[in-house]
Amino acid sequence: MNGGDEVVTAPAGPPQPLDWKFSQVFGERTAGEEVQEVDIISAIEFDKTGDHLATGDRGGRVVLFERTDTKDHDALRRDLERTNHPINRHPEFRYKTEFQSHEPEFDYLKSLEIEEKINKIRWCQTANRALFLLSTNDKTIKFWKVQEKKVKKISEMNLDPPKAVGNGCVASSSNSNSPTLCLANGGSSGNDFSFPPGGLPSLRLPVVTSQETNLVARCRRVYAHAHDYHINSISNNSDGETFISADDLRINLWNLEISNQSFNIVDVKPANMEDLTEVITSAEFHPTHCNMLAYSSSKGSIRLIDLRQSALCDSHAKLFEEPEAPGSRSFFTEIIASISDIKFAKDGRYMLSRDYMTLKLWDINMDSGPVSTFQVHEYLRPKLCDLYENDSIFDKFECCLSGDGLRVATGSYSNLFRIFGCAPGSTEATTLEASKNPMRQVQTPSRPSRSLSSITRVVRRGAETSGVDANGNSFDFTTKLLHLAWHPTENSIACAAANSLYMYYA
Repeated sequence: MNGGDEVVTAPAGPPQPLDWKFSQVFGERTAGEEVQEVDIISAIEFDKTGDHLATGDRGGRVVLFERTDTKDHDALRRDLERTNHPINRHPEFRYKTEFQSHEPEFDYLKSLEIEEKINKIRWCQTANRALFLLSTNDKTIKFWKVQEKKVKKISEMNLDPPKAVGNGCVASSSNSNSPTLCLANGGSSGNDFSFPPGGLPSLRLPVVTSQETNLVARCRRVYAHAHDYHINSISNNSDGETFISADDLRINLWNLEISNQSFNIVDVKPANMEDLTEVITSAEFHPTHCNMLAYSSSKGSIRLIDLRQSALCDSHAKLFEEPEAPGSRSFFTEIIASISDIKFAKDGRYMLSRDYMTLKLWDINMDSGPVSTFQVHEYLRPKLCDLYENDSIFDKFECCLSGDGLRVATGSYSNLFRIFGCAPGSTEATTLEASKNPMRQVQTPSRPSRSLSSITRVVRRGAETSGVDANGNSFDFTTKLLHLAWHPTENSIACAAANSLYMYYA
């Protein structure tokens, strides 16, 4: 303020790097505890409001969490908003319920075991205070409804115990002059028994009360027998009525209400399988345009298709790929170029893709190349032979964007995850560890560019130097953080480290 009536505003610049803090952990392992394979988390997803979080594991279970701090602070929030105070609320979630979504199966026609592992979870629109979500394993998609059901109990019986004999006949009444003998099954030994005009004071109707509510998960529909290959993606349409499922060679369009048929909208299977050069790795609907979707391939390209063009969208509307640098081709080039995950930004203007080495941010209006490239695993380039030998080079890391579109995040090895600022001029590059003490972070002095590798440096404690090179780069490939999700409206991240769910906020 200048003189009380003039506001001096500073020139707009990139946002300041966030200070991340530990919030919660669910399923934390004790020292030396062995992790069971079925307990390892394989999918994480926030709903659109951010009030619910779902995780799926390799055992076919879906676990739901609900946010608790918003319920207790609504009045305080309104007061702070009225006085223009910043709202510094510590996000808190609690366990809500869990259910068995998928069971292991066996395909007798193909002699193939179908494991129960949950590949993806997607939230659907809520209705009547019920939660709806889609979950899928390799072959079968299921539509679940989770709702609170009231448990009804009878609080009062229909007879007073002292006045009942056998199974509930009235032994005597103040309105009757002579007692009537009752039989064991409620009959009367006398033939002249009749109800008096005033009724029987000891006869009462049962009273039913609802003592408690239980959460019940019910499978509403099963979408099966539509994929010959493993399902890698499911995505809801913004119309609230349809969704897509993608495997290695095909993308199918479903209606939520119809489970016995789907429409094949993308088919990249060649007439001769020997001519197969690329497969579909991920697919997602545009967040606002119900006719647009994007899918990525193992060759590092992203295709944007328009459902209005034709019923079978073999021809794309736009192709996004980065030209290969001359002289850089090697045996590993195609393997590390394969895109493992794509995500649209909330406004639908930008797409984020994750390949083995990098994160790339694309503008859907500019298909000449990515607008930003963030180096994640550049320090592993000399180790590609070792990564190939132990199959780590085929690990599929997910990526996510913040709700405001100013930051992106992805996982890495040693249970680390990276957060980059993608606003113009931002130099934010933070490395955190999925633990109660996450501050394993490095701030880089310069803007992350297409060739910048310094942002991949990891600061580790001295006691944890096993498998770490001179620059502090970790080579512990046994612990990997593949799955993470960013809260849709706040700077809060949920990430999975084996069977533990860690949550952080800034």
